[in-house]
Amino acid sequence: MRLAAVLLLASTLSAQPLKDALRARIGDFPGSVSLYAKNLDTGVTIGIKEADPVRTASTIKVAIMLTVFDAIARGQAKWNEPLTITPKEKVNGTGILGTEFSDGVQLPLSDLMHLMMVLSDNTATNMIIERFTADAVNAYLDKLGIKSTRSMRKIIGKSGPQGLSAAGKLPENQKFGLGRSTPLDMVTIMERLNRGEIVSPDASKEMLAVMKRCQDSTGIRRKLRDVTIANKTGALDALRSDVGIVYTKGGPIAMAITVDGIPEVDYGPDNPGSILISDLAKLLVDRLK
Repeated sequence: MRLAAVLLLASTLSAQPLKDALRARIGDFPGSVSLYAKNLDTGVTIGIKEADPVRTASTIKVAIMLTVFDAIARGQAKWNEPLTITPKEKVNGTGILGTEFSDGVQLPLSDLMHLMMVLSDNTATNMIIERFTADAVNAYLDKLGIKSTRSMRKIIGKSGPQGLSAAGKLPENQKFGLGRSTPLDMVTIMERLNRGEIVSPDASKEMLAVMKRCQDSTGIRRKLRDVTIANKTGALDALRSDVGIVYTKGGPIAMAITVDGIPEVDYGPDNPGSILISDLAKLLVDRLK
């Protein structure tokens, strides 16, 4: 017990300079910043408002992916199952299905899952939620013991909000849009994937392999070019978020960062929220590895 107390004190003391550096970089940013990071080998953690609920934007697609893999493992779906692109599911934003594919085209579930995660395709996401439902996503999160993260609905298209879950119908959740989570929840998911504890060791490994192919390098990946990274980003008019694992020589570092309240709408690669996330991620990797 005495040794454990000494180690805890040492960890707390070493974390303070990092927290000071993180807060200095955040500076007078007019919005809110929340983050949590953990070196999965050493167990050292750092957080800023890590248990506060945040809008997920597209990072909720991680939870949707977990649900699909679970359904496959339970025999409730097959990777080669064809799903049809319909006008109802088509939406703009990230991805290619909503703008470049014709109505009536069929794609296997496996392709849609990869498009959802690698290109953050919004139409692929809606097609998957139509097949499995947002309530099923939340039921699987409950099975994992993750209660703060909720899938609320499909991505909004011309018909307005569709596919609302029970959580998504609650008035207090309207402000979260597509989903709600916390940095702590997201790092917990990443840690359990790294341990091979979600669905199965093989499924966890494959999910991380998919996330390693993420095509968005504006956040965590921006300044970390020489390491392997598995991540998923999210973007809204005033928000940027990034969730993932950075595989450093000093151990894999799981992190989740959300920047909300960005004062100007800018979907370019140099959005100030994305740059802030990249700087915070670099600090986390440099100090926690």
